[in-house]
Amino acid sequence: MDLPLIVQQIDQFTVIEFHTPSLMDPPLLERLGQAVYRLVDEEDRRLLVLDFSQVQFLSSQAIGVVLTLKKKLDKLPHSTMVLCGVGPTLMQLIKITRLDRVLTIKPTQAEALKVPLP
Repeated sequence: MDLPLIVQQIDQFTVIEFHTPSLMDPPLLERLGQAVYRLVDEEDRRLLVLDFSQVQFLSSQAIGVVLTLKKKLDKLPHSTMVLCGVGPTLMQLIKITRLDRVLTIKPTQAEALKVPLP
């Protein structure tokens, strides 16, 4: 089964767009996690933009995938991860869990691509 994501290179950034309204299904999240971890672990992609424009629902497992990805990148020099397209419902969840303090979040993909490089 194809994963509901598109990975593309824009300038120095690897942009990962999630094309599903819901990131709640555990088997799907397991495969998505493996796919995005592979980008860092095997392809040495260190500048990531995660675009959540089409996502309305996020499970704790999906947040875990994002945090694991951040931890992987934090261990690597010259790496960064920016979230964008986070809608009001997802932003509320991120603020409740105080993840807005540890994650870089920009309103749009265009703004995420302008983040200063490490």
